[in-house]
Amino acid sequence: MQYGHFDDAKKEYVITRPDTPTSWSNYLGSTDYGAIITNNAGGYSFYRSGALGRFMRLRFNSVPMDQPGRYFYIRDNAGGDYWSASWQPVGKPLDKHKSICRHGTGYTIIESQYAEIASEAAYFVPLGRNFECWLLKLTNNSARRRDLSVFSYVELANNWSTTQDQVNIQYSHYIVKTRFADGMLAHSINDHLAEDPADFTNNDQCRHVFLGLAGAKADGFDGDREAFIGPYRRYDNPLAVERGKCSGSNAFGDNGCGAFQVNVSLEAGQSREFMLVMGVGRVSREGKAVLKEFDTVGKARAALEELKTHWHGLLGRLTVQSPDAGFNSMVNVWNAYNCLITYNWSRAASLVYNGERDGLGYRDSVQDMLGVMPAIAPQAVGRLELLITGQCSTGGAMPIVRPFAHRPGKERLVAEEEYRSDDCLWLFNAVSEYVKETGDAEFLNKPLPYADSGQASVMGHLRRALEFNLSRTGADGLPCGLLADWNDCIKFGPKGQSMFVAMQVRLGLKIYAEMADLLKQPDQAAWAGKALAELDRRIQAFAWDGAWFVRGSRADGSIIGTKNDPEGTIFLEPQVWSVISGAADDRQAVAAMDSVRDRLATEYGIMICSPPFVKTGYHVVRAVLMNEGCKENAGIFSHTQGWAVIAETMLGRGDQAWQYYSAYMPAAYNTRAEIRQIEPYVHCQSTHSRHSKKFGISRIPWLSGTASWSYYAATQYILGIRPDWHGLLIDPCIPRSWDGFTVKRIFRGATYNIEVKNTRHVCKGVKQMTVDGKAVEGNLLAPAAHGANVNVIAELET
Repeated sequence: MQYGHFDDAKKEYVITRPDTPTSWSNYLGSTDYGAIITNNAGGYSFYRSGALGRFMRLRFNSVPMDQPGRYFYIRDNAGGDYWSASWQPVGKPLDKHKSICRHGTGYTIIESQYAEIASEAAYFVPLGRNFECWLLKLTNNSARRRDLSVFSYVELANNWSTTQDQVNIQYSHYIVKTRFADGMLAHSINDHLAEDPADFTNNDQCRHVFLGLAGAKADGFDGDREAFIGPYRRYDNPLAVERGKCSGSNAFGDNGCGAFQVNVSLEAGQSREFMLVMGVGRVSREGKAVLKEFDTVGKARAALEELKTHWHGLLGRLTVQSPDAGFNSMVNVWNAYNCLITYNWSRAASLVYNGERDGLGYRDSVQDMLGVMPAIAPQAVGRLELLITGQCSTGGAMPIVRPFAHRPGKERLVAEEEYRSDDCLWLFNAVSEYVKETGDAEFLNKPLPYADSGQASVMGHLRRALEFNLSRTGADGLPCGLLADWNDCIKFGPKGQSMFVAMQVRLGLKIYAEMADLLKQPDQAAWAGKALAELDRRIQAFAWDGAWFVRGSRADGSIIGTKNDPEGTIFLEPQVWSVISGAADDRQAVAAMDSVRDRLATEYGIMICSPPFVKTGYHVVRAVLMNEGCKENAGIFSHTQGWAVIAETMLGRGDQAWQYYSAYMPAAYNTRAEIRQIEPYVHCQSTHSRHSKKFGISRIPWLSGTASWSYYAATQYILGIRPDWHGLLIDPCIPRSWDGFTVKRIFRGATYNIEVKNTRHVCKGVKQMTVDGKAVEGNLLAPAAHGANVNVIAELET
């Protein structure tokens, strides 16, 4: 079943049926002022933090699934009929109400047709600003004059802390006030208190939100939710809309809202547009300044075009034309955009994440860096430095770094029993990617503080990360899992050993040695090489189970992920990372990945393990707490899918890599959206596996490491356009059915126009390459001069 289509020219996803299986959402704003909006105008807004700065209310896990939101109600005053500019919340019959939603890069436009009135509502946050715009255009498509009343509505939180707002009601119902003055509505919390801009986390301060209109005057308003909605009513039948008039209420405790009434008369064929602005700050200060600057709809539309230009410029730094249209849509727009949004908000704010992860989860956010380097490397280095300063002097890391409250050099030292074993090992992926993308090797020498005390160069931080794991080993001399490795559901115990971490350490040592060579530090390279050789010996002595690598061991010596286990016999992570890290020899690499294909792969993605856990104690594997085939309990954990794609391309098996990639690629489900149910334009955290009764259904879209690893796998390993220490490597591994592809890649200030030809229909192997018409040796392009245009043709042959 199809609910929409990709509009690649406009870089939009167009939803043509509003009754999507779940709410299909988009993000607005920046890391300061963020917002989520669905195809039916549901969602919420927040400032700096989804948990401590959510000033617009949303009820999570509710029915309906995405209410309240940003609503325009339209009332025909001749007969009293009313509807909403989005299909919901009023929900008129779909044979009478036509709705199209265009989700774009940082904006959403919802068009509707009902009763011969057309509406277009555009929602966005201007670049770098702390307010949002709702633009509404109405057109009378009938042959008679129409007298309408438009009611805008937003439900505002009683407290910016989501816990205080939705749990501590005995307090939060007594701290809200609204006031209408000078055509604007002010919403205030704790207005007797002073502002405390130096401490965002201090909840005992006043908070303010303003609402105003441009292009129209308010013919009425309401600041009290109950006065606007009415007793025993819902968002589909608010009392004020039904009776055609706001009451002029102001909130004094209980629940506040922001509602304006604008009366509109339209002659046949006539259009009218106006705008609502809502933002953070006082009416007297920020509010009036915004309306003075954005006093016309035309200025707001210009800001919308500026926003589009900004986002499209970021996405335009890497584009592809391949034989697969869905792949093109994902790489050129939606996967790249998904990476940027995930980079912005980590796992802190979505329609699922409800404030329980406030800040930047360390391991997640470091991995998120991989997906944004082509687009924003000069800006992303600041985030990378922030995360490096979340590393403790021990070499472990804080589990969460909160940008709005982080104090490098002054944070509490994490207790030994709280360390996760993998956190700082992801820095080897992220730091190396930044240096390869930019050529900024000097970054490795930059001094940065530890979270608790002391400082070191970036290289010093990386060595400390390796020493952290090499000094915490189990009975076989392999790195311990500690509180958890990447898979939180495996409980190795403090002295149990993680093969995933062992392989991460191996990759880290390899990258560290390469960095040392780059910096001409032979003693450091030698140290890493010696440690790597010893680690290889220990991995080979312990981990090979005959056809795949085991997942690890507990302190009591019991093995996890072995052929002798009836549950969790095989895990995906050590198989793919044995190839990625180089821990497997050639025979083992092929056998391990064949085992993945035979035992874990399904038509909707690769399971994280199999069979599921049912009888194993939860103190060993907490995945048993979940239903079979869900998430870590033999579900299709989407984060891992890109790793399998990378591993197969490293083996040269492009057909298998493509099969794995297309099995979970969102766009592949656009015409059969009923399977995944969630948005067919963004990645998700997990999909139900064949062990589940909901095989194929996906959940937790947008904020997932799936986004960065999928983009990384697609661009650097399928397309094979890969930054390297000394230039740009051209090393595709594609389905043999492809005739080739073209890529435009901006790299270190030069534009590379790359054509890959596959006339022999192989998967991998650059036979010859020309640069600007001249044959070159090998497949590594030396960096061109800044501003240069470089034309590259690469021909594949095994």
